[in-house]
Amino acid sequence: MYNLKEKELIFVFTGPDGSGRKTVSKLVGKSTLQMKGVISYTTREKRPYETEGEDYHYISRDEFESAKNRGEFLESVEVNGNLYGIKELDIKETFEEAGCIYLVLNPEGSEIVKKLFGEKVIRFFVYADRDTVIARQKERGDDEEIIERHVAHYDEDMAYREECEHAFENYKLDHTAFEVTNIIEDYFRLKLAEKEAEA
Repeated sequence: MYNLKEKELIFVFTGPDGSGRKTVSKLVGKSTLQMKGVISYTTREKRPYETEGEDYHYISRDEFESAKNRGEFLESVEVNGNLYGIKELDIKETFEEAGCIYLVLNPEGSEIVKKLFGEKVIRFFVYADRDTVIARQKERGDDEEIIERHVAHYDEDMAYREECEHAFENYKLDHTAFEVTNIIEDYFRLKLAEKEAEA
């Protein structure tokens, strides 16, 4: 397993599907703070509004299971019959480019990463009420069957909020992004202060 260096942190964005966790992560991590994100692999089909290499790496189940058998995945989970995972080499290579990275994971994947890296992992739980996440999924073009599968996990996903370091009710994207950015910058300042104290 990859061993995080002293100043390296992983910021994980999690929460129910339709909460805006991925949108918040891109706005804060990529656009505002210029952090590097690590993209998950999945066996599910790409949706019309998604982009290969930006939302996920889309691979076959055989490819996924072969990579898993070779020990390439740092974490992997199965949700609604589809496999999802983060490759350890992607984590390592991204850390070589940047001191902190961000991930977008469902609660199960978030918990695995937290258990692996402990206090080096800061979880941001992004959520909205059930009706709002349903409306957002309809707006982006998900069909009814996909939405029903997502909503079936809603209560279970929401229960993970209590486990996370920070939680944000996401109704105004710019407000949520501003709050998350401030908290991440506080972590950066803390690390910088620790580094200066050691000098």
